[in-house]
Amino acid sequence: MKLKTIIGISLIVIGVFMMVYTGFKYVTTDKVVDLGSVKIEKEKDHFVQWSPFVGIVLVIGGVIIIIRDKKVG
Repeated sequence: MKLKTIIGISLIVIGVFMMVYTGFKYVTTDKVVDLGSVKIEKEKDHFVQWSPFVGIVLVIGGVIIIIRDKKVG
């Protein structure tokens, strides 16, 4: 397989993934109090979200790369 075809397929797969899953969540732990053996920690949720249109653009870009590669090569 040519490198451009692999890049195009990768963009399509990532784009479909980004359309299906529009974000993810991760948790961090912050230290609130630390007095010797007494420790109080707080868990904080963080959300990372993106628009499904980003996935659509990646899919279209991947298809264009594959089509242009087929015409040139």
